[in-house]
Amino acid sequence: MFKKLFLNAGKDIPAGLVVFLVALPLCIAIAVASGATPFSGIIAGIVGGIVVGSISNSQLSVSGPAAGLATLVSGSIIALGGLNNFGLFLCALVVAGCIQILLGTLKLGGITNYIPSSVVKGMLTSIGILIIAKQIPHFFGKDADDKGHLIDLLPFTGGDWHELLIPIQKIEVGVTIISLLALVIMILWDASFLKKKLPYLPSALIAVIIAVVINQVWIASKSNLEIVEKSHLISLPIASNANEFFSFFTLPNFNGFFNVNVLIYGVIIALIASLETLLSIEAIDNIDPQRRTTNTNRELIAQGIGNTVSGLIGGLPITSVIVRSSANVNAGGKTKLAAIFHAFLLLVCVILIPGVLCMIPKGVLASVLILTGWKLAKPAVFKSFWSAGKYQFIPFIVTVIVIISVDLFNVIPPLNGKGLIIGVLAGIITSIVSILHGNLKNSYYFHEDKHNEGDTITIHLSEEVSFLNKASIKKTLDHLPEKAEVIIDASNTKYIDFDVLHIIKEFRDIKAPLKKINLGLIGFKEIYEIQNLEFVKSSK
Repeated sequence: MFKKLFLNAGKDIPAGLVVFLVALPLCIAIAVASGATPFSGIIAGIVGGIVVGSISNSQLSVSGPAAGLATLVSGSIIALGGLNNFGLFLCALVVAGCIQILLGTLKLGGITNYIPSSVVKGMLTSIGILIIAKQIPHFFGKDADDKGHLIDLLPFTGGDWHELLIPIQKIEVGVTIISLLALVIMILWDASFLKKKLPYLPSALIAVIIAVVINQVWIASKSNLEIVEKSHLISLPIASNANEFFSFFTLPNFNGFFNVNVLIYGVIIALIASLETLLSIEAIDNIDPQRRTTNTNRELIAQGIGNTVSGLIGGLPITSVIVRSSANVNAGGKTKLAAIFHAFLLLVCVILIPGVLCMIPKGVLASVLILTGWKLAKPAVFKSFWSAGKYQFIPFIVTVIVIISVDLFNVIPPLNGKGLIIGVLAGIITSIVSILHGNLKNSYYFHEDKHNEGDTITIHLSEEVSFLNKASIKKTLDHLPEKAEVIIDASNTKYIDFDVLHIIKEFRDIKAPLKKINLGLIGFKEIYEIQNLEFVKSSK
C-alpha cells in the first residue's frame, strides 16, 4: 500500500508543491476572514491533506479550509462567544464531522442531485458577495473590528463609517496601497501571457511575496507607509521547542455537546460543508484526465473524519476545494500523494518559518479574498440566470436575497449566521413553487370566442398525469365552449392519477351533457376502468 502510493511520485511531488503554494496564502486568508487565528487555517489545511487525503476515494481532490464557509464560520464563532470561547465552536465542528460520517454511512452522498442548480449557484454567489463585504474594511486597514463587515461602515446601520471615509486621513494609507497593488498584480498576472508561461505560479503567492518585500523596504527606510502594527499583520505563534508547539493546539469545550446552539451550528456546518464538498468532487471528477469516479459516500465519511480531527485540535471546517484541486490537476498530479505532500509542506512551513508568515499584511489577504468573491458573484452569473428564464432566475435570486438579508443586513438578528441554510431552504421551496406554477400553466385553456360551434377540440394528455395536473385539467374542461366536439386523447399516457380520472368522469357524465358537448375518449386503458369509472377504450 505504501509502495503503491509512491508509484507516481515523479508527478505527484511537483504537483503537491504547486498546491502548497496555492494553499498557503488561502489557508491564512480564509482563517482571517473566518474571524479565527491563522494557525487554525493552517491546521485545517494540514488535516485536509493528510487525514482526508489518505481516506478519500478521490485521487485528485485537495481538501482544506474553504472560502465558501468563511462567513458561516465567522457567524458561528461570534454566536458561540467569540474567540474567547473558541472551544465551543470546535465542539460544533466535531458535531459536524460526526454528522458527515453518519451521512456517508447512510449512503446519502447523492443528496446534491436533489438540490436545483439555480439554488446552489445562488448560494455560491451569496458567499462571494459576503466575502467581498467582509473584506472591504480590511482592504483599507480597518482591522480593529473583528466582524469587519462592509455593512458596519454604512450610515444607516449606526456604524462608525466616518472614521473610514471622512476624513481621508483615517484610512491606513500603507495598507491601502499594499492592498490595491496586490489586487492589480493578481488581475494583471491572471490576464497576462506570464500566466501561460508560468502556469504553476499562483498570482496570490506573487502578490503576497511582493507585498512583504515592499513593506520590509518601507520598514527599513522608516517610511510613513510602513505597516508594523500587529493588528495589520498576520499573527502566528512561534515555538521555541516541540512542547511549546503542541501547546498551540486548542481542544474543544466538550460541555458544548449539551449546548443547543452548538448542536444547531454543528448541523448547519455539516450540511453546507457536505454540499460544497460534493459539488467540488463532481467538478473534479469531470476534469480528471483518467475519468475516475469518486465514491461520494466514502468522501463524506473522509470529510467527516477530517472535520472531527480538525475540531479536536483547533482547526477550521474542511471541504474539498475546487481551486486547490484544479491546481493539482493542472500541475499533473496523478494520485492522492500530491494532496498529502502539500499538507506536509504546510506543516513544515508553520514549524520552521512562522516568523516569515507573520510579515504578511492582512490587506493582501483581503485582496485575495475579494478577488475570490468576485469570481463567485460577478455580473455574468446574474446575466446567465436571467437569460435562462424565470424558472431558473427566481429561485436563484431568492436564494441570494435571503442569504444576504440574513447574514449581511441582519434583518432577523436571531438568525444571523444561519443565512446559508435558510437561503438554500428558501431557494428549494421557491423551486418547488415554480414547478407547481409551471405545471398549472401547462394546461389547455379555451376561450369561447376562439372556437366556433362545431369545431373539434383535441386535448392530448401527457405521458405522466399526476395530481399536480388536476387544477389545470379541471380549468380546461370547465372553459370548453358549448356544443363543441371534444376529444380527450390518452394514447401516449402511461399513468393517470385517480383524482384526474374522477374529474374527467364527472365532466363526461354531468358537465358535458349540460353544455351539449359531444365528448370522445381515446386511448384510455383497461387499467383505468376502476371504481365504476367505466372509460371506453376508444369512442368518438
